[in-house]
Amino acid sequence: MNAEEVELLSDSKYRNYVAAVDKALKNFEYSSEWADLISALGKLSKVLQNNAKYQVVPKKLTIGKRLAQCLHPALPSGVHRKALETYEIIFKIIGPKRLAKDLFLYSSGLFPLLSNAAMSVKPVLLGLYEIYYLPLGKTLKPGLQGLLTGVLPGLEEGSEYYERSLLK
Repeated sequence: MNAEEVELLSDSKYRNYVAAVDKALKNFEYSSEWADLISALGKLSKVLQNNAKYQVVPKKLTIGKRLAQCLHPALPSGVHRKALETYEIIFKIIGPKRLAKDLFLYSSGLFPLLSNAAMSVKPVLLGLYEIYYLPLGKTLKPGLQGLLTGVLPGLEEGSEYYERSLLK
């Protein structure tokens, strides 16, 4: 926990936010099928959106792990899309500086996704890379190898995502 988060703990509304995130994360533990995961992701997204003013995501390590689990190749595209929506909410909240700092937390699920993603998921994933990752510039360097490995499947000859995968 960084100094900013410790300082925020004195705010009762932030403590309520942390409790709401904990409660939303509990829903993942009781998920037994993919529809439960979509519901859990929806609840987490709602909590994050309702508290976007804080620009800090509590329990970010656990959230990063849960989001990565929701991008497992065996899960349907609906779960993947909902997880990507949640990533986008987080990226909007934390901004580029915090994303660069927490790159490893959020990228572990995103980078391997393209090779197994459904056609409806690929443009959303590439959009996240274009909107949130590429603007990081030099601060993306620690995750560059993972990003490049992640977009390689899109560089296949004849792929309809070939141009976007070039990450211009």
